[in-house]
Order: sequence, then C-alpha cells, then structure tokens
Amino acid sequence: MKRILGFAVAALLAGNAMAFELTSPDPDVKTGKPMTKAQEYKGFGCTGENLSPALEWKNVPAGTLSFAVTVYDPDAPTGSGFWHWVVYNIPATATGLPGGAVLKEPLPTGAKEGRNDFGERNFSGACPPAGDKPHHYIFTVYALKVDKLHVSEDATAALIGFNILANRLGLAKLTTTYSR
Repeated sequence: MKRILGFAVAALLAGNAMAFELTSPDPDVKTGKPMTKAQEYKGFGCTGENLSPALEWKNVPAGTLSFAVTVYDPDAPTGSGFWHWVVYNIPATATGLPGGAVLKEPLPTGAKEGRNDFGERNFSGACPPAGDKPHHYIFTVYALKVDKLHVSEDATAALIGFNILANRLGLAKLTTTYSR
C-alpha cells in the first residue's frame, strides 16, 4: 500500500511540473494534421514553397545551454527514413525559429544548419512519392547540456543526431503529415 501511495504522490507532483513543449503558431502546422503546399519541397518533382513553419518552445529543462531542431520523415521509402532539416547551436535564449527560416527570416545568431538528405543546408519540405500514403513529419526540438556541438561542417545528419542525443537534457515533438 505504501508503494502505491508513493507512486500516486510522485505522479501528482510530476503533474504539477510543466512539460517541455513544441508548437507552431502557424494554423496549418498542428500535431496530427496535414501540412500545406507552403511546407512542400520545391524540386525533386514537388512544386511547393519550401517554407519552414514557425516553431515555438516553452518550459525548457533547467540547465539548457543550447537547442537543436530536426525534421524527420520515418515513412520515406529509403530503409532509414529521411532528414529534412537539422539546425543546431541554437542559443539557449531562443524560444523558437521563425517561419520561412533562412529563406525569409534569419536563424538565431550562431545557429548552424547541417546537410539534410537532399544534400542541402536548409529546410527541405515534404516531398513524399505521389500517391503514397500520408507521411509523418516529426519536428523535434532538443534541449542540450552543451552550448555548442563540435561537428565538422560536412557532418551528416546522422552524425549530428548522434551528438544531439549524447548531449540532450530533454526533447519536445510535433508530428504532422503530408501526402500528394
């Protein structure tokens, strides 16, 4: 009985803590909802606007020294998914990324973009095969315990991801869908 009460008290106390959260002020970018043509890639047979959505995060874990943001499609027919965006060394003072980052608005000072699976250093929007089932796009912000990831300019998304996971304090996700 003591053990059950202990878990109940711990659950109540945990319920009072605010969870690290990732959202978008863009009405078309919500968890479980399809994105629009604005977030579709421009190229590779896709004709979208290739604009990253605005992202906002709050309730950051204590001790956060920087952030990283990734966008990943686990449904891509590659055998290993597809990285659409990797941004790292985002300063701890940042509370989000602007919509149209890099194309229309700059990233926070000091932030860097790694190469995505299109081989580009930018947000490369959704571009699932025409007629395929809706793909899931997982936007993740990571709170990191280091102020910078020390990776080479040519580091792959997987290597940057390894360094992100080795230094994470917490993460928050927003998962959208897209099909054409």
